Amino acid sequence: MGPSNLHEVLRSVYDEMMPLCADMAAVAKGVAGLGALFYVAIKVWQSLSRAEPIDLFPMLRPFAIGICIMFFSTLVLGSINGVLSPIVQGSHSMLEDQVLDLNDLQHKKDLLEREAMLRNPEMAYLISDEEFDKKLEELGWSPSDLVTMSGMYIEREMFDIKKQIRDGFREFLEILFQSAALVIDTIRTFFLIVLSILGPIAFAISVWDGFQSTLTQWLTRYISVYLWLPVADIFSSILAKIQSLILERDIEMLADPNFIPDTSNTVYIIYMIIGIIGYFTVPTVTGWVIQAGGAGNFMRNVNQTATKSGNIAGAAAGSATGNISGRLLK
Repeated sequence: MGPSNLHEVLRSVYDEMMPLCADMAAVAKGVAGLGALFYVAIKVWQSLSRAEPIDLFPMLRPFAIGICIMFFSTLVLGSINGVLSPIVQGSHSMLEDQVLDLNDLQHKKDLLEREAMLRNPEMAYLISDEEFDKKLEELGWSPSDLVTMSGMYIEREMFDIKKQIRDGFREFLEILFQSAALVIDTIRTFFLIVLSILGPIAFAISVWDGFQSTLTQWLTRYISVYLWLPVADIFSSILAKIQSLILERDIEMLADPNFIPDTSNTVYIIYMIIGIIGYFTVPTVTGWVIQAGGAGNFMRNVNQTATKSGNIAGAAAGSATGNISGRLLK
């Protein structure tokens, strides 16, 4: 199962858990009803004690909230998700377009890179079996030719080992990159499910005098968490666009017959590390779009995790690329 399928599973989990809102709505009705009784009674007593006319408009608030609780899944969640879902779809389409262009450019670069290496006599036999066989046929069976032949086998084997190390480290970073995206999406889904299931309770508590801010806090937190996904997609689109520009420049350089490509993929590794760290800043960036409180401890943990991940990934990347570059330069 690929990462895209796991994201779809998280969407299905959210949809499957939504019917639980009805169970909480039954409890919330009682809490809201009792709160409405005290709310209306206090407002009426205040007006009577001050010999003022009774203002009916503020008393409509508990009844409006009660209607929202009764039809919470359709009226509240349906309205919010209906307004925000086009944002998610728009950002995801941006990401798909950038990834499609990136894959095409990467395929084109791989072909040009192989052609450039085949033009280089010193590296052609390392990647092509035909060139390797031709070079062996040119050699004889003298002692010096046998030594040269043994060196060719050893050099080709070392080249394959270096390539496997580079590819393995690249796959490791790609797994970390995809894991960071899944971590953000999993935490987002968990927060949305908790906010959705306990939303009727939050609405019911907001009926009580002194807890009116509970309603606005719930709305801001739900919208803020919901926007994590489009912000993450926009960040991925930016990274994909940067990589596309780098690939386009590499393709232009590979068009030069005298250019010898660098197979270390250092720039790609650097941007993978940037992406891994950047995903953990998604909640912070979303907080700039809509201010939501109550997640301070989580945000501190996310920032600490991002810092530690960046230090570990950076140290690993520096060590690996340093060893690879040092061996290639020998």
